[in-house]
Amino acid sequence: MGRRFGWLWAAYSVSALGTYLAFDAFSVIAVIALHAGPAEVALLAATGPAVGAVAAVPLGPWVEFRRKRPVMMAMDLVRFAALLTVPVAYALGALGLGQLLLVSVVVAAADITFNAASGAFLKSLVPADRLLTANARFESANWTALVLGPPLGGAAIGLFGPVTTVAANAVSFLLSALGIRAVGAGGEPRPAPRDAQRLRAADLLDGWRSILTSPALRPLFFNSLAGNALIMVAAPPLAVLMLGRLGFTPWQYGLAFAVPCLGGLLGARLARPLVTRYGQWRVLRTASALRAVWPLGLAFVGPGLRGLLLVMVLEFGVITCSAVYSPVYATRRLEHTPDDRVARTLSAWSVTGKATTAALTALWGLLAGLTGPRTAIAVAGILLLATPLLLLRETATARPSPATVPPSPDGSRPSR
Repeated sequence: MGRRFGWLWAAYSVSALGTYLAFDAFSVIAVIALHAGPAEVALLAATGPAVGAVAAVPLGPWVEFRRKRPVMMAMDLVRFAALLTVPVAYALGALGLGQLLLVSVVVAAADITFNAASGAFLKSLVPADRLLTANARFESANWTALVLGPPLGGAAIGLFGPVTTVAANAVSFLLSALGIRAVGAGGEPRPAPRDAQRLRAADLLDGWRSILTSPALRPLFFNSLAGNALIMVAAPPLAVLMLGRLGFTPWQYGLAFAVPCLGGLLGARLARPLVTRYGQWRVLRTASALRAVWPLGLAFVGPGLRGLLLVMVLEFGVITCSAVYSPVYATRRLEHTPDDRVARTLSAWSVTGKATTAALTALWGLLAGLTGPRTAIAVAGILLLATPLLLLRETATARPSPATVPPSPDGSRPSR
């Protein structure tokens, strides 16, 4: 993949590890250091990402007409500076819930902006026929960080205090910025002349327009949006069920989700061989269907060892299938997005995904309160079974953008 991709992969890996070291760190700080109640913790968890997503809306079009590598470095430095204020304020005895909320908004907006720029940068850095390999390597790094990060982060909090992992996460973004700087600027296309123009109101909607008018992107958008949200909304009711009625201890609850993350490594390794053998669309459709069948079983979890093992098996299944789905889906999304709209499209996609997941999580919390956690988990699982219908068939016009298919040495374009 080359030295330049190696630096980008290293930068992604170190920031992913920092992120998962600090997994749910703000909630931990709010409870331990600020003695916040359940309502305040819920407000912090939901409001920060939601407001950050809204704040990121105008940044997608802005990123489109800028060089992507400097934007990525700037967003890393913004996250570094914002997160660093937390341990500093804690050391001075001035940390409050309002600061945590503000920092979470800034970090969420920077996350979306970074991801929009990084997708466009990756498309310019890696040949089209290596995009799946690149995305699979990012997926492997993500699941490795998820396996290692939370346990190490929990140990660090126990040994060194509640803000330790936030400081480590801040440093990881600084290291990521240095890694992206080492990638170098060679090969990144120059901004178009339109860069100097003022951002128009219509540009804010271009990302959604590109998605909804594309026969290839539209079904992928709704499938990923619904699938990801319905998988996530079951997590809070499941936590209430396992830690409350079923009597699992926190370490058992953590173990139930840490071990299955190994399936993420397996799925990421399988993605490219499966696509090579069966084709991109068939693998994407099959992985979407298979990841939808597991979560419904979580509604039937019981107490004791058998219940713990059932959660592990079900989570291993959904994580493995999701890890196959994710790099194939990310590759297909880049292939079918015109080069001059990548940042806007990815930004709109991310904003919609975060807002939808936040809204449905709140709705499912209300449903769980009214009907019980098992019913809420079951409803999410039943609805999830319908999401593969969005990928029933590939339309005749759903073909990769010609700009993403590299020409052969004689100047012709290979058939797909």
